[in-house]
Amino acid sequence: MKINQIIREKRKVLSLTQEQIAELLGVSTPAVNKWEKGSTYPDITLLPAIARLLRIDLNTLMSFNEDLTDIEIEKFVNELDKVVREQNYQTAFQRAIDKIHEYPTCDELVYSAILYLDGARFLYNVAEPEQYQETFETFYQRLSENENPEIRDLSIGMLISYARKKEAYSSAEELINKLPFSQIDREEQLAILYQEQKKYSDAEKLWEHRILKGVTEIQTALVNMIEIALHENRHMDADFIADKYAAITRLFSFPEWQQYNAHLQLAIERKDKDTCISILSKMLPAMRKKWNSQDCKLYQNAEGTEVTALSSKVVDSLCEELNSKDEFAFIRDCADFKKLMAQMGR
Repeated sequence: MKINQIIREKRKVLSLTQEQIAELLGVSTPAVNKWEKGSTYPDITLLPAIARLLRIDLNTLMSFNEDLTDIEIEKFVNELDKVVREQNYQTAFQRAIDKIHEYPTCDELVYSAILYLDGARFLYNVAEPEQYQETFETFYQRLSENENPEIRDLSIGMLISYARKKEAYSSAEELINKLPFSQIDREEQLAILYQEQKKYSDAEKLWEHRILKGVTEIQTALVNMIEIALHENRHMDADFIADKYAAITRLFSFPEWQQYNAHLQLAIERKDKDTCISILSKMLPAMRKKWNSQDCKLYQNAEGTEVTALSSKVVDSLCEELNSKDEFAFIRDCADFKKLMAQMGR
C-alpha cells in the first residue's frame, strides 16, 4: 500500500477529516487532499508528525518492507503474465522494473520476475526481443553473486547461454568454471535420509522430482545429439536418436505432444513437407489436451506440475511461427497445412 493510501485509510479509521489533519499539522487542506490523491508527497520533515497523528510508525507510513514473501512474488509474476497476455510485453516489463526499484534488495523478486520475462519474450514472440537482453544480463550479473545456490547457479547458467550466443566463448568457459562442483547430491542424500526415517511421502516426492528432472535432461541431451548428427550428415543416427526421444517420452508418461518434438525437428531440417504436416496434425491438437503429472503413478506426490496452460501458450506461439517464419515457408502453400491452421483457430 502506498503512502497516499495509508494516510487516507488511517485518517478515516480515526474519523478525522482532511481539514482536521491540515489544522493539526499546520498545512493547508488542499495539501492533504493532494497527498491522498498521490499527486504530491508530504515534506520529509512532516513524516514523524503524520505518523504520530495517525498512530502508526514511520515504517508503516512509508510502507516499508525489506522483502516480499514468496507468495507475494508468485502473485506478482502471475500478474505480469496476465499483463503480457491482455496488454503487451513492454507494459509488463516496465511494471517489473518499477517493482524491483520499489524492493531493490529483494533478489528473490528480481530472480522470479526477470526469469519469467526472459522466457516470455520468446514464448509470446515479442518483437525485437534482443532489446531487453542487456537489462536481463545486468540483473543476472548481480544475481550470480547471490548466496542462494539456486539463484546463483541458474543466473550463471543464463550468463553462460548469453555468452555462447554472442560467441564469447572464453567468457562462457570462465563462467562455467565459476560453477561449484560437488560429488554429493543433496537431493539424493535427503531422499535416502527420509526413506530411512520412514518419511515415505517426503522421500517419494524427491525421487519423483528426480525422475521428472532426469527425463527432461535426457530429452535435452538427445535433441543436441540429433543436431550434431545432422551437422555431420549422420542421418540414420539422427533417426535412431529421434526414435529414442519419442520412446522415453512415452515410457515416462510425459505430455503426448512432446514425443513428436525430435521427429518434427528432423522433418523441418529436411524440408519434408508431408512428414511435417503429418506430425503437426497430431502434435498441435495434443498440446491442447490437459496433462497433470499427478495423474501418473510415477508422479503422484508432485506439486504444481499442471502444464496445460503452458502448453496452450506454446501451441499459440508455435502456430504464429509456422505462419510467419521463413524456415517454415516450405509448408505454408500446402492445403493440408492451411486446413490444420484453420482447425487450430489460426
